[in-house]
This record gives sequence, structure tokens and C-alpha cells, in this order.
Amino acid sequence: MKKYIVLVLFVVTGLGSSFAQDWQTDFSKAQEMAKSKDLPIILVFQGSDWCAPCIKLDRDVWATNEFKAYAKEHYVMLQADFPRRKSNALPEEQLNKNKALAEKYNRNGVFPFVVVMNAKGEVYGETSYKKLAPKEYINEMNSFIK
Repeated sequence: MKKYIVLVLFVVTGLGSSFAQDWQTDFSKAQEMAKSKDLPIILVFQGSDWCAPCIKLDRDVWATNEFKAYAKEHYVMLQADFPRRKSNALPEEQLNKNKALAEKYNRNGVFPFVVVMNAKGEVYGETSYKKLAPKEYINEMNSFIK
């Protein structure tokens, strides 16, 4: 019986990780990946613990299996999070990297803010939270890509 439980846990864990969103947090690494795979970068500015539209976008789009499966093959996902709770505080180095990204790509401090760009950092388009199904959100982001 123990063998079956272990096997079930292994399968469930393996399947779950195959749908895990591969969020990058380092712009340089995201650029390298985008260049080597010839994929656009989706840069997401969010306040994961205070911004209601950010949380909704994460739940309704980013965290869905439909989006994760598509993104895995078509995008390099880059996250710039700005949590406010002490318990969610980022290391200072990461916070400084996120601030530098915000200075360049989110000067108005909009949250959530989604920037679609190429590996060179050239912006194709920008969007924010919209009440769209994952497929519709994918279509919107793809409409920016040249």
C-alpha cells in the first residue's frame, strides 16, 4: 500500500511541476533566455500582497493551466514584484533590480502593468488588468508582437 501512495504522490507532484510557471526575476537572465529561444519577454509589475487587480490577474490568468502551458512554449515570463508586508519582503538586491526595471518600463507606477518586449528590451506593447479569459489575454499580448 505504501508503494502505491508514494507512486501517486510522485505522479501528482511531477504533473504539478510540469505546469509550474517559470517566472524569472533577473532581467539579464530573461534576456538571455529570450534571445536563445527567440521568444518575447512578458514583464509583469505587481504588488502580490496588496494590489487587488494584481492578485486577480494572477489568479485568473497567470496561475491557470491554460496560460502556463502556452507561456512555457511562447514567452519568457519576468516578474517585478513589489510586496508591502514585511513577511513578504524581497532581498534588497532583488528590490533594487525591480526598482531599476520600474524606472525604465513603469515610470507611472501602474499596478499591475504588463510589458511585452523583445530580448533587447524594446517594447512591443503594454497592458494591465482586464477581465479576460486566459486565451483572450494571450491574444491581446500576442497582438503586440511584431
